[in-house]
Amino acid sequence: MKEFDVIVVGGGHAGIEAALAPARMGKKVLLLTMLVEQIGAASCNPAIGGLAKGHLVKEIDALGGEMALATDHAGIQFRVLNENRGPAVRGSRAQIDMDRYRIYMRTVCLNTPNLTVAQEIVDEILVKNGKVVGVKTNLLNEYKTKALILTTGTFMRGIMHFGPVKLEGGRFHELPAKKISKSLEDLGFKLERLKTGTTARIDARTIDFSKMEIQPGDENPKPFSFRTDKKTFNPTQLPCYITYTNENTHDIIKSNFHRAPLFTGQIEGVGPRYCPSIEDKLNKFPDKERHHVFVEPQTLEATEYYLNGLSTSLPMDVQEDFIHSIPGLENAKIVRFGYAIEYDFIQPTNLKHSLETKEIEGLFFAGQINGTTGYEEAAAQGIMAGINAALKIDGKEPIIFRRDEAYIGVLIDDLVTKGTNEPYRMFTSRSEYRLLLREDNAILRLADYGYELGILDDKTYERVQKLREEINRGMKILNETFVTPNKQINAMLEEMGEEKIQSKMEIRKIAGRHTFNREKLLKLAPEFKDFSEDALEQILIDARYHHYIERQKAQIDKMKEMLSVKIPEDFEYKGIPGLSREIVEKLEKFRPPTLFAASEISGVTPAAIDIIHMYINMRKKKS
Repeated sequence: MKEFDVIVVGGGHAGIEAALAPARMGKKVLLLTMLVEQIGAASCNPAIGGLAKGHLVKEIDALGGEMALATDHAGIQFRVLNENRGPAVRGSRAQIDMDRYRIYMRTVCLNTPNLTVAQEIVDEILVKNGKVVGVKTNLLNEYKTKALILTTGTFMRGIMHFGPVKLEGGRFHELPAKKISKSLEDLGFKLERLKTGTTARIDARTIDFSKMEIQPGDENPKPFSFRTDKKTFNPTQLPCYITYTNENTHDIIKSNFHRAPLFTGQIEGVGPRYCPSIEDKLNKFPDKERHHVFVEPQTLEATEYYLNGLSTSLPMDVQEDFIHSIPGLENAKIVRFGYAIEYDFIQPTNLKHSLETKEIEGLFFAGQINGTTGYEEAAAQGIMAGINAALKIDGKEPIIFRRDEAYIGVLIDDLVTKGTNEPYRMFTSRSEYRLLLREDNAILRLADYGYELGILDDKTYERVQKLREEINRGMKILNETFVTPNKQINAMLEEMGEEKIQSKMEIRKIAGRHTFNREKLLKLAPEFKDFSEDALEQILIDARYHHYIERQKAQIDKMKEMLSVKIPEDFEYKGIPGLSREIVEKLEKFRPPTLFAASEISGVTPAAIDIIHMYINMRKKKS
């Protein structure tokens, strides 16, 4: 029997990062996947990133993950969403060539030292004395391991719905993973069902783009990865297009609600609230006159287009009819029909923050098996599961990001403490500390972890250190250099189109104005002329949001201080207003010694911690 330190099941976005991280940390890793050629396949939309999702990709990159590099290699349109808004809510998004992305990821996996790839289906998880010891595959091979990471995507008992037609599979023409579901049930896990879907793909030759709004990429595209050379980064920027549904489209769909698996009871799983099918949109928003349809190329050759916004499981004839009712798609030929897919998942409240299961030692879950949706959420869990599996083997403490440290921390904390009854998607609004957790500073926040773990390379880390030094030096200049309201300064400000100053102040206050930019800073303070573009961007952001950032840091320090508070052994939770019965039962069962320990209990919310803290203080005052 062959033995590995870590075995990863599934070659999707979660599985890739889960396998690469421990391999780069020096562990012997086996990646088991149904089809080697489908490693890194983009099952649904041909894009990486977006609002909040771009944050996750940048954080994966800072830890030494591969997703951002693959995106830069395969990207065919790069855009920064919300570019005119504040830096905390901007999101990088790239259309990718789905074929090139997949080939890139497969090549990386097959060329990474310590990583073995095998094309087999896992049928059984082997456990001894409450600890995972290996797996058995459909080829009757058994592999021993110290840690097992399941990244099964939509494959566990996957069923696809094309109207009344039901096909078993995790993707079209790919087998489902049925026995692994039974193996998990035999181990005591309760499986639930979720649903997601995809849209039809259209032959480019049959689209009339003249009837659509063109959506070009950014004029000066920025790469996703900090490791990509900005000077040589010059991707092909293919346009996307926007068209809209109309009254006729809606009438066709509504008149076929009785044939929609979503409404007939054929589909039991809960679908994604924030990326619903077109029939679900019309059912929930019947008065809306039209919906966006984003027409996106799937490859550099642009022979097929993805209709973002038209996910559906309606019968094929209905798909043809409603697609043909949309401007520009009147003569569209469908290359691949849209479909819904149902699959098994496990409530993430079964997990520790390390993504290791509470019940079975050494067993980790990452990706859609935990109830999430999206490539980026999956990859973020994958890299953390891989890192923590490697650390566990070495007898070290897991890395668990706080909510103020990373969007990855927010993602995992939300999952393991709250659970989910619908596919979970990341949004900037989920983070309480958005100003601190920006895309632009992800590398500064997390590179230390990536480097210390041995995943991030020396050359990149040296660049990060240099960038930090520049930023610190720049902020020192802004904070320690004062200007007075003399004729020369005010004339310069007036020439820049800036308000004059009335009193002596630090340059930081002028640099922090929303109207201030890099060119103005170089005029006001020529000592910045040798600073890098990345450093100047950070310096201006830090100056602009100085007071807000300081306030958030103070809140975090207060929270850390609060979490260290001890809970009296005889503390009575019953009768405290604002604590649900479920939370009270858990607190009485586990009797956490501190507020931090209480916050680690699944389902105990930050609001509950605040309430307990208040009552501890009230008790102290009474005594």
